[in-house]
Amino acid sequence: MRALVCSAWGAVEDLVVGELPVPVPAATQVLIKVAATAVNFADTIMVGGTYQTKPPLPFAPGLETAGTVLAVGDKVTRFKPGDRVMALLAYGGLAEQALAEESDTWLIPDGMNFDDAASFPVAYISSDVALRWMGRLEAGETLLVLGAAGGVGVTAVEIGKAMGARVIAAASTAEKLAAAKSRGADELINYSEVDLTEAVMKLTSGRGADVCFDPVGGDLFDKALSALGWGGRIVLVGFVGGIPKIPANRLLVKNRSALGSSLRHFRWNAYDKLTVSVETLLQWYGQGKLRPMITREFTLDEGVAALKMLTGRQAMGRILVRP
Repeated sequence: MRALVCSAWGAVEDLVVGELPVPVPAATQVLIKVAATAVNFADTIMVGGTYQTKPPLPFAPGLETAGTVLAVGDKVTRFKPGDRVMALLAYGGLAEQALAEESDTWLIPDGMNFDDAASFPVAYISSDVALRWMGRLEAGETLLVLGAAGGVGVTAVEIGKAMGARVIAAASTAEKLAAAKSRGADELINYSEVDLTEAVMKLTSGRGADVCFDPVGGDLFDKALSALGWGGRIVLVGFVGGIPKIPANRLLVKNRSALGSSLRHFRWNAYDKLTVSVETLLQWYGQGKLRPMITREFTLDEGVAALKMLTGRQAMGRILVRP
């Protein structure tokens, strides 16, 4: 089968379209004919060999996909050939066919197309578990979202509004802020032009934010931490801007919390909570509260260009690749 192949750890520019063996589903796996795959920054880290796990070489990156079930393992009970599904993957989405565990696969509801489904698993589920279970966001609280027009950040804006929060969207350009506004953000901060901490404090009359959703890290983490009020929670879901150092004294003095949120934890250790998040997200999608922001589409032959948009931090919303 055709795939975007990583044969050695390195840069995304080294990936080439080539042939890989058609995968065979194990007992608990589902084989999916890929319709579309959304790319993620983690794909670029995996290609570089610095991700939490290293697939056996050669492999195709791609951590989520949507398509049609071709075959299932003998212990799979929830799916059959012909079902429309979306799935979280260990890797392999940037190919014509991909394997997923049954537990990481969900039926695509009526009314959801393959493009929206391909954009759903990583971004929306990651944001929901971070805000619901780690940040403990409540209706009426103030949520600060960094990188608010990125593939994950824009979903946090939508989810924050669906949960009843006041959402302050922060991004680096007016164009990105307009994208966040289109998804319901109440207030906007351009942190390339103003001091993030001062702007949040002004918008909250000195109280500070209750929760910060941070997929950026780096220097912005420090500014966002200072923008939290008493008992505030900052949830780190990524660090495209660098890995921050957490000053523990600043957590203590205002009873703040700094938390990491890993989707893998919920997949492997808290599946009941993951299920609640997925069911709620699909309900919200059906009610029109969630609208995946798909800004670019590429063919498999253009897969390197799709990934380079992420490494260059040029992307807003989700980027899709079709086999």
